[in-house]
Amino acid sequence: MGKVVAFLNQKGGVGKTTTCVNMSSYLASMGYKVLLLDIDSQGNASSNLGFEKDNKLKTIYNVIVDDNSIDEVILPTKWDNLNIVPSNVDLAGAEIELVQMNNREKVLRNILKKVRNDYDYICIDCPPSLGLITVNALTACDSVLIPIQCEYFALEGLSQLMYTIKLVKKHLNENIDVEGVVLTMKDNRSNLGQSVAADITKYFGKKVYKTVIPRNVRLAEAPSFGEPINVYDPRCTGAIAYKNLTLEFLENNK
Repeated sequence: MGKVVAFLNQKGGVGKTTTCVNMSSYLASMGYKVLLLDIDSQGNASSNLGFEKDNKLKTIYNVIVDDNSIDEVILPTKWDNLNIVPSNVDLAGAEIELVQMNNREKVLRNILKKVRNDYDYICIDCPPSLGLITVNALTACDSVLIPIQCEYFALEGLSQLMYTIKLVKKHLNENIDVEGVVLTMKDNRSNLGQSVAADITKYFGKKVYKTVIPRNVRLAEAPSFGEPINVYDPRCTGAIAYKNLTLEFLENNK
C-alpha cells in the first residue's frame, strides 16, 4: 500500500508546491511510482508539470462533486512513474459542496482507497488554508510534510496548524504523524535566516530535515516552463538540494 504524504502549511508562499512537485519528480526519477494529487484551487502543481489551467480538464473537483472515478482524472505526465490528479479554480467551490455530504471529512480518504495500492507514494499538494479540503487531506494521509520559509513570522500560525493536526489525530485519523519540517528559501548571507532556522529547530527538534532548500533563481523559473527542477536545471543548487531532501526522506522511510 502506498504512503500518502500531505504537503501543508496554511501560510502561503513558503515553497509548499515547489517542494511537493520536486520531491514527487525526484521520487519518480528514482524508480518509485508516484501520484501527485493537486487539491489547491490555484492549480500551481498542475501547471508546474505542464498542465494548463483549462476548464475542460477533468480534475479532483469532478471526483469530489460529480462522482467521477479517480481513474478517470488521473493523467500521465511527460515523465516516467509520475502521474497527476490536476486541479483548477473549480475546486474553490468544493468546500461548500462538501459541507452537505455525509462523512464530509473522509471523502478524500475514500477516493484514495481505490488507488493506494497502485503507487509507492501519493503526494498531496494542499491549499494554503485549514479549511475542509485540507482537513480531508489530513484525514486521508499517513503523514504531513511542512515546508517553512526562513523568514520573519515563519513560526506564525504553526501552533494553529499543529493543533489542527492534533485534533485530526484524535477524532479522524489516529495514524497521522508529522513526516518532517523542511526549511525553504534560506539565504545563507542573512543572519535572519540563520536565526529563524535555529528557532524552527528548537520548536520541532529532530523532525527538521538536515537538507535546507536555498533561495535559487532557477527554482523560481522552472514552473513557468512547466518542468520540475530535475528536468529544467538538474545541476543548479536548488535541484541538488531537492535531490538530497528526497534521499533523506527515503532514508527516514526505510
